Amino acid sequence: MRAFTRLDGLVAPMDRANVDTDLMVPKQFLKSIKRSGFGPNLFDDLRYLDEGEPGMDHTQRPLNPDFPLNFERYHGASILLTRENFGCGSSREHAAWAMEDFGFRCVIAPSFADIFCSNALKNGILPIALAADQVEALFTLLYANEGLRLTVDLASCSIQLPDGALWSFSVDAFRRDCLLKGLDDIGLTLQSAEAIRQFEQQHEARFPWLFRDITL
Repeated sequence: MRAFTRLDGLVAPMDRANVDTDLMVPKQFLKSIKRSGFGPNLFDDLRYLDEGEPGMDHTQRPLNPDFPLNFERYHGASILLTRENFGCGSSREHAAWAMEDFGFRCVIAPSFADIFCSNALKNGILPIALAADQVEALFTLLYANEGLRLTVDLASCSIQLPDGALWSFSVDAFRRDCLLKGLDDIGLTLQSAEAIRQFEQQHEARFPWLFRDITL
């Protein structure tokens, strides 16, 4: 997992509440568990004018000209600004995979669905919950200023606005430490690799019959 320390990112809008994971990644794309390659299918039903299917050449599909993520001004955005209850619905981790593969490293909203929030943090994406009036102020800035950028500093848990103002946010201390170090669940386990090896050796010495081949 890529570490998250400080991000100076372009902001893109998803100006709707209750965005569920089926809208983020439609069910037909869940056949793959490779964790990569889902970026072109993020918000598939909104981004394209045709119906998407796995294996399609997405570069040849007709784009929806009214969908903000297709606007030139938001190309390369790494921060998504959205409304309350983002990531609700089913628990599919593909939604976080698609967000990361698309290029988003941070999502700002008044609230998040718990399971999506957990999946995002485990995949290098920082979900930031701000007060509704702060989110509204950011939307106002976003629509008034083309190319709005924010600086997100995870070490200090702060967001710097273009005028220099600093807003603070909170994040679970354990998950914050994991993000700063770039550790997902596998990375955390591997930190104890030597202790695991020692336990396995001791366990085999104590119970050798558990490790013998059984011939029926």
